[in-house]
Amino acid sequence: MRQFEAPPPAAGGGLQGRQTQGTIAPIPIAIPYLLGPDPKLAADIADVVQNDLGGSGLFEPLDRASFLEQVRDVNAAPRFPDWRAIRADALVVGDVERGADGRIVAQFRLWDVTTGRQLAGQRFATSAQNWRRVGHIIADQVYRQLTGESGYFDTRVVFVDETGPKDRRVKRLAIMDQDGFNVRLLSKGQELVLTPRFSPTNQEITFMSYAGDQPRVFLMNLETGQREIVGDFPGMTFAPRFSPDGQRVIMSLQSEGNSSIFEMDLRSRQRRQLTPGNAIDTSPSYSPDGRQIVFETDRDGSQQIYVMNSDGSNPHRISQGDGRYSTPVWSPRGDYIAFTKQLGGRFLIGVMRPDGSGERVLTEGFHNEGPTWAPNGRVLMFFRESQGENGGARIFSVDLTGYNERTIRTPSFASDPAWSPLLN
Repeated sequence: MRQFEAPPPAAGGGLQGRQTQGTIAPIPIAIPYLLGPDPKLAADIADVVQNDLGGSGLFEPLDRASFLEQVRDVNAAPRFPDWRAIRADALVVGDVERGADGRIVAQFRLWDVTTGRQLAGQRFATSAQNWRRVGHIIADQVYRQLTGESGYFDTRVVFVDETGPKDRRVKRLAIMDQDGFNVRLLSKGQELVLTPRFSPTNQEITFMSYAGDQPRVFLMNLETGQREIVGDFPGMTFAPRFSPDGQRVIMSLQSEGNSSIFEMDLRSRQRRQLTPGNAIDTSPSYSPDGRQIVFETDRDGSQQIYVMNSDGSNPHRISQGDGRYSTPVWSPRGDYIAFTKQLGGRFLIGVMRPDGSGERVLTEGFHNEGPTWAPNGRVLMFFRESQGENGGARIFSVDLTGYNERTIRTPSFASDPAWSPLLN
């Protein structure tokens, strides 16, 4: 994705909203079809922008049939009274065309309808097969300008694709755009794969693979498809995850009924043990600065969440509520830890602050599990199993308010999502 220019937003004042834990008042926004010689392509990109922003719960895309002005020139100032009349607070206009080399070139402008100021503008060139990314990048720019937060639309999600009868599921690695489009399989189903996780620094994932009864931790380059074994470990291995700098992998290794947390340096392949091995310690996740690790442990007699320093010192419990806590994941912003909780036969997805305060349940359902954070730390994905003979896992998203739960549509059953950093 090549960016040509970025006109600076107008200084001072203007429209801005923000996501909070309280009631959300979505921003009314008008997103006409883009201009250009290929009407379908122009409309499709505008629909991506509209679906991204509308799906966030923070924007209210207005009905295009209500528009009074027909945009004919992206570079001309809109007729703002016409947009105010339909109560639009913001307006996105743009155009797209194909270059002589077959690539597409697109531009957009974001206007504050109330003040008449241009808030953002960008021009992009990309290959034709990347056209959806143009829509995601425009949506990210709009989201950032109008909420004050980084966007999360130009991202991908790696997950486990599940097909076949419930008692003989074939599980394959797969990857998709965050909105469920462009699904691509990364493995053939000849081996069991579990817990894929993205590197925070490049297009690489780590995951568990079982060939027979032998567990192995792999790295995979998503651009080339090449795999590399991190190591063969005695016993069982669980939940590998990258450090914030992408140079280490942390995981849980089982021995004699208990499990310890280990860290491996990916350059030297040296590993060190961080917890003593007299309990079941698993699901480790680094804080964004790499100085602390959150993990689950049964050392108090039931599954609880602990935080320790990255060298294993000062382990202390932070979960204080009733129930069993598991799969803790630190937010990219550092302000929350997401978790799964089992309480009275219910499966809950919630968040708490790193000191254990402010615990809030975002959603509950039959067998919710596996939260993963969007790179802006304001949205979570997770998977939920449906009951019955024909039931299976589906991926959902929910924001920090808990009000905007959505299903991510996939071609087949899907579990264990992991969100990428922003691509752009």
